[in-house]
Amino acid sequence: MSGKNITLELNIMSNHITLEELESRWDRCRTLLQQFIPHAQGILAFSRLNIYYLSGCFANGVFWLPVDGKPIFFCRRGIERAKIESPLKDLYNFNSYRDIISILKTLGNPLPKVVAAEMNGLSWSLSQSLIKHLADQQFVAADKILGMSRAKKSTWELDILREAGSKHARCLTELLLPYLHDGISELEICHKISDVFLSQGHHGILRMENFGEEIFLGHVSVGDSANYPSVFNGPVGLKGVHPATPYMGSAEVQWTTGKPLIIDNGFTWKGYMTDKTQVYWLGDKKHMPKDALKAHDFCIALQAKIAKLLKPGTLPSEIWNNCRTEAENLEWSEGFMGYGKNKVHFVGHGIGLAIDEYPVLASGFDLPLEEGMTLAVEPKIGIPGFGMVGVENTFEVTTEGGKCLTGESFDILEIA
Repeated sequence: MSGKNITLELNIMSNHITLEELESRWDRCRTLLQQFIPHAQGILAFSRLNIYYLSGCFANGVFWLPVDGKPIFFCRRGIERAKIESPLKDLYNFNSYRDIISILKTLGNPLPKVVAAEMNGLSWSLSQSLIKHLADQQFVAADKILGMSRAKKSTWELDILREAGSKHARCLTELLLPYLHDGISELEICHKISDVFLSQGHHGILRMENFGEEIFLGHVSVGDSANYPSVFNGPVGLKGVHPATPYMGSAEVQWTTGKPLIIDNGFTWKGYMTDKTQVYWLGDKKHMPKDALKAHDFCIALQAKIAKLLKPGTLPSEIWNNCRTEAENLEWSEGFMGYGKNKVHFVGHGIGLAIDEYPVLASGFDLPLEEGMTLAVEPKIGIPGFGMVGVENTFEVTTEGGKCLTGESFDILEIA
């Protein structure tokens, strides 16, 4: 075999998930299932993302993880690829959900009565088909179990996220800067970001999990565009490319003196994402409105306070309550986490294989943080008639507090 072929084979194998890594994920899912839904005897996963998480392959099918016994991947399409990319040995073709019953019976491990199913991973029509063909089974929701399992990252995952964060920071704080100038449009900025990101290995895709949510590249907003009515579950508004594609930025909006530029986007590396927001200003910052500078400094300080709380045992809801209390008495409290109808009631979210992962720094999230979780922390303030300031960075939960993975540059960057 030639040296080139050996190198290619090693590169391919380095991207594959090991059986040991998968086994640790299966064990965590089982532990959480027994803790929170002890009457369920296994998990059925349907979404491509959770199938990848559990199998190491982005194929189409159903993944069965029993509490006892070997996991099985029922593959509707892509079994040849799965055999190459996944260390899982129990792979079977199937055409109908009824095949799952027959295959498991043949293997001597029939599907149990109570099954935890990933309900967000199925359309209404497919869920009806599942219920029809698996009529003897009782289904309970497994989405939270899968989300909680994915929230705690392994060393293998953290290494990828750290590399993604480093690349992300370099793109937004160094490589993009020479392309920014007076008169450039939001859409032109998006094109430059794409070039820079792809040159650093960005996979060109961002993934969302919440039903109906989607995103492309991220948000680029000049001035008061950042307060434009948004359809996205985030604080930064934008006009976007077109009403049918309310993402990226508008070709009609130009960056000129006296307007802030805010870029909020994700970087994907080896399947995992980091999230970062950076604010830019044409010329010297001393010409910015004092309230905007003060608001930005508040967001940096609040991010630092949140980072100190990103330790095992901290409740996400407590972090949100502390932030909300701090913002309530400020002169721009109305714009905290979005202005007007753009306001969101969280200050951060889990991130990994998707932008919007568990947990959320919001009310109702009352299970403690764990070491190895990764969260995007994003205190921002919308100022009417001016735009938006603030920060967002991806942090790793450690015993010492949050470790920032997306650089240490939080201030507004000046563009000459």
